[in-house]
Amino acid sequence: MLLGAVLVLLLLGGAGPASAHAALRSTDPEDGSVLKRAPGRITLSFTESVGLLDDSFRVLDPGGHRLRTGEARHVGGRSDTAGISLPGKLDEGTYTVAWRVVSADSHPVTGAFTFSVGKASATTAAVDTGPDEDPLTGSLHTIARWLAYLAAALLIGTAAFVALCRPPDPSPLRTLLVTGWCTLLGATLALLVLRAPYEAGTGPATAFDASALGRTLTSRPGLALLARLALLLLAAGFLVRQSRRRDRTALANGVGGALAVGLALTWAAAEHASAGIQVPVAMTSSVLHLLATAVWLGGLAALLTTLYRSADDGLTAVVSRFSRIAFVSVTVLAVTGLYQSWRGLGSWSAFADSTYGRLLAAKLAAVTVLLLAAGYSRRWTARPAARGDEEADGRQRVPDPAAARAGAGTAGSGQIPEADVKKAVPARVPEPVAAGADAKTVVRERVPESVEGRSAVREREGDLEPVGGPPSPPEPSPAGGRGEPGGLSDSHRRGLRRSVLVEVVVSAVVLLLTTVLTSTLPARAEAEAAREAPAAGLPPTSLTEIPFDTGTPGGRGKLQITLDPGRTGDNGVQVLVYDAAGGVTAIPELRLSFTLPSKDIGPIDAELTDRGGYWASNTVTLPIAGTWTMKATIRVSELDQVTETRPVRILG
Repeated sequence: MLLGAVLVLLLLGGAGPASAHAALRSTDPEDGSVLKRAPGRITLSFTESVGLLDDSFRVLDPGGHRLRTGEARHVGGRSDTAGISLPGKLDEGTYTVAWRVVSADSHPVTGAFTFSVGKASATTAAVDTGPDEDPLTGSLHTIARWLAYLAAALLIGTAAFVALCRPPDPSPLRTLLVTGWCTLLGATLALLVLRAPYEAGTGPATAFDASALGRTLTSRPGLALLARLALLLLAAGFLVRQSRRRDRTALANGVGGALAVGLALTWAAAEHASAGIQVPVAMTSSVLHLLATAVWLGGLAALLTTLYRSADDGLTAVVSRFSRIAFVSVTVLAVTGLYQSWRGLGSWSAFADSTYGRLLAAKLAAVTVLLLAAGYSRRWTARPAARGDEEADGRQRVPDPAAARAGAGTAGSGQIPEADVKKAVPARVPEPVAAGADAKTVVRERVPESVEGRSAVREREGDLEPVGGPPSPPEPSPAGGRGEPGGLSDSHRRGLRRSVLVEVVVSAVVLLLTTVLTSTLPARAEAEAAREAPAAGLPPTSLTEIPFDTGTPGGRGKLQITLDPGRTGDNGVQVLVYDAAGGVTAIPELRLSFTLPSKDIGPIDAELTDRGGYWASNTVTLPIAGTWTMKATIRVSELDQVTETRPVRILG
């Protein structure tokens, strides 16, 4: 059923997000520039369109105090540029510009750069560049998005299961439909309320600010959420009508399909597919990917409920239909996943070099478990189907006695062919001959004879039920089921329940990883941002964290290395050493050096000294811009030490 197709999905890595997230292309003034006169405006250019917030720009003077600036606006009518006006007079020194915008894929993007008026400031004291992201808001937003994915899969998948698999009794699935609808409604309302603090990086308490909520309702993500709410109301009316009329016509299925496509579009229109390259193709791929995911994973939940709460009648046919539908769904997932993975990764090396790639690898591991569970389900699905085929063949071999008597044997002879006689099954006809408690029954079995065309009659006596008594129970089916055509035996039912339950649980994990992926900067976009970094301006201070482990008790920890300003020339280095519990710790020795392999420069020793709680060096001269290799040697005792290396980019 799913084994081969899921293997294709595993290899192709059906990831949800694609290349998106706005990257800063250029700034005016340029990052790190020294101007003779103060500029009247700051302008930023991005790789794609961005949305602006009330607090999109923070300009800090040389003393770290915030300047009063004009309102952030798009410049020149272009949605990919943003700017603010500055006060008429600026003091001499270095200014820091911190910015926060919302990219077209609905995720906030932040950064900072500096410029100087007259000359650079002598001080390099750290300044507050504003909020990055509130942890509680971010966590609540992620949970709401995950619940929305789960609920959409449950709602769309269960509805598709009822329409396409045609279970004999769909009433046990109503609970799933109601649960999916209510959860999706609640998650959508939560996302709508949390949208403003998520974009601004503030706490949940600011969610009900009237002006922020009004801005959310007019933004593209907000409009997509409002459209989802409207579609949910229409879906509620449609489901109520279907439950009353049990209408399974093509028109009803078409209306349900249109509502499902509309719901899927509310995701595609406000997330990664709506930005980046090949937007029409990406939008189509995203809709198909979400629908296929819902039909497959939501259908698994519906199948599990059916196996637990429905009678055996016709379950074999239902399972077979879902098997075919799941195969088609996984095929669609494989094709769309291939495209979206190419759009998101950009290169094979991104699997190991980016957070997006590592999350995608974790998703592939979860899909591997799903593959194993699907293969196990295939075993339990195939057995009842094979048994049904055998029973059908047996029924086809029983000749019709009436047809035989009418001359269905050899034409014109009134005889039954010998081949048919060998396949004939005796017909047992009970005939009561008396009444009362001691009544007997005569069972006559008529066996066709090939030569004389007559029937031999064998009789035996057996007990007869008293007149008016209950009928005798049917004989059990040869396969050990419950005696109903198309039913599942108890062993098949239990085995299929277990394997489908595993698939449902792993599916929830896969959707959780997909939720995290859709809010993670794709590797392709990360590479684009890195290419823009020299012109766009990374923050003037480089911060690197290096975990270490000597393999001995107490030998685990982390280095936090600050390189200021992270440019060619003289740099200051400060290193904090943390233990495994996250507290600052002291070590006997720490050495740090820099090498530029492409120019065969180095190693340049940082000559760190212990400053009583941290290690530092005032002057490390790095003469050329490029990606340097920073090597740290950490000694935690007289005998135990470890060496770690990390790349660090030095700007010109």
